[in-house]
Amino acid sequence: MQVPTNNDDWANIMERWVIYAMISMVFAGFTAVVAKQGLVGISAELGLTVRTLFVCIFVLIFALLAVDPSEIKALQKTHIIWLAISAVTTAGSWVFYYKALKLGDVATVALIDKGSVVVAMLLAWWLLKEVMTMRMFVGALMVIAGILVIAKK
Repeated sequence: MQVPTNNDDWANIMERWVIYAMISMVFAGFTAVVAKQGLVGISAELGLTVRTLFVCIFVLIFALLAVDPSEIKALQKTHIIWLAISAVTTAGSWVFYYKALKLGDVATVALIDKGSVVVAMLLAWWLLKEVMTMRMFVGALMVIAGILVIAKK
């Protein structure tokens, strides 16, 4: 088997979004562990606030480097409304994730949080009319089973 040597070779092996999702998964795994360490001696609320300030700075720098200024003109009211709703749900997720992380084990908190994939699957099926296959249904049941096994004391 030949090792891929450039981006086009990798793209032929795996769709780009899958690669991005895997990279996200690795960063998310690190996030839980380093966040737990960062919360030692401070409140979950202060830790989340400091983290969010850094996230804001990094995302703004990323946007300056990656977003074409002409793209801003394409923003419409509906984009802003849906992204604002997403921001509210993200903030809610982060607030309770940090509270749980402060009190619980990283592995258990992270796994329960990843149960959000089941919520996302159901909402995508219901609201976006995405297809829910038997494979996805079985996978969702396995995620739920894993959460129950790990969360049980």
